[in-house]
Amino acid sequence: MKAWKSISNSTLALLVCFVMGAIVGIVAAPVGAAAYFVGQLYLSVVNMAAVPLLVVAMFFGLRQLLAMSRPGVRIGTMLMLAVVLVALCAAGGVALAAIAMPGQHLSSVAHARLGELVLQSTSDTRVVLFGHAASSATVTPGGFSLGDLVPDNFYHALAQGRALGILTGTILFGMAFAALSSEQTPMLNSVFEGIYRALESVIGYANLLLPVLAFGMAAHLSAHVQRATIDAMSGFLLCFVLSALLLSALALAAIARQAGTSFGRALTSLKTPMLVGLASGSATAPIPHTIEAMSTRLGFSRGVAELVVPFGSVFVRAGSALYFALAAVFVANLYDRPIGMADIVVIGVASTVAALMSAGQNGVVSVGYIGVVLSLLQLPVEAAGVLFITIDVICEGPRNLLSLLSICTVVALVSAGLPSERTPLPAALAAAGARPVFRFTFSRAQLVLAMSCVVAAASLIVLMGIGVGAK
Repeated sequence: MKAWKSISNSTLALLVCFVMGAIVGIVAAPVGAAAYFVGQLYLSVVNMAAVPLLVVAMFFGLRQLLAMSRPGVRIGTMLMLAVVLVALCAAGGVALAAIAMPGQHLSSVAHARLGELVLQSTSDTRVVLFGHAASSATVTPGGFSLGDLVPDNFYHALAQGRALGILTGTILFGMAFAALSSEQTPMLNSVFEGIYRALESVIGYANLLLPVLAFGMAAHLSAHVQRATIDAMSGFLLCFVLSALLLSALALAAIARQAGTSFGRALTSLKTPMLVGLASGSATAPIPHTIEAMSTRLGFSRGVAELVVPFGSVFVRAGSALYFALAAVFVANLYDRPIGMADIVVIGVASTVAALMSAGQNGVVSVGYIGVVLSLLQLPVEAAGVLFITIDVICEGPRNLLSLLSICTVVALVSAGLPSERTPLPAALAAAGARPVFRFTFSRAQLVLAMSCVVAAASLIVLMGIGVGAK
């Protein structure tokens, strides 16, 4: 079990599984299909456990945050920082796209391939800001209604997995729970604590299947995604992945600065949630690992982490903002539409709005929100539907990684001035800045046995040397 856990937490092992899966998907598709099926089961289990974990974690987070000094200021700061970071990622995406200009220098073969895909598309993307009461509970791709945000039946929202409605009900119940004194809710605290730890264990054991998921996803991609399409979209893919990694590195540097530690230490502390977010493509799977890493390892307030991380997994869509901005520039270049300064501002603002509107949506469903940006530029929305759905599985990991580190940045900034939660070293070692020293102690019998083994080994070496010299 320990060996398999180390494999699931190893970057090199997951990379090897991904490469092997890509090869197996070409030469042995049934094996890849079986691994992909197991990976989907893993995602189902994680999402099943992550939704109630999100609810319970926010209960504890709200209670601890409201007990701190100036809770209103901290909550307001959290909301403001979340919006600002999403906007900064959208602005960064527009700036990087203006430099790289993806889609501008495509070959005639790539143009022909993308043209075929667009012509084959018959889908229609709708964006509904406020739906009628009769259809407010209906979730449609690319659609948003008031019933998604404020459900009239919390249990119905739980059953359908509607993250926005779940979050609204959780916040209201959590605030009422936090207003009660600890003397009034001792049993409820114990029940919530037990549920919290049990769900953490479920997700921890489920994450042991990360190598199988990476293997199965790679096999599925190599078996079903046409290489001509990947080649035609390679410019966008390269630009998006490099932009996401650059902005993720900046976010990680900000976290390290707030934690008062090195970039390498921060990277090591957050390695597990980053790997889970990259490999699983799920925004909720890294929640327990992120809370643990930000509080115990990096020292930020656990109450803030337990509130911001679940909230951010739904609302802080920094990766989506970057994705929408780059996609809009790519489509504009594909249709030879010049982009001026006013268009750059429109893309940045629209990408931020689209990212916030896509809160609670994951995967292919969130691709429809690219239409919000394209419609303002008077570009064909159907291009987004067919071109970006094809490659969305590849983009989902980097998109989640950037959103995850943006959430961690919010935790780091909101936790400023609060006591550190980091597990302390012994006082003498901390003062000397040294690492713990391992001491080896032996009993008299163990020492005699060890010396006997050393003498026996030395005698054997001498005898072997005499034998070799005699020959």
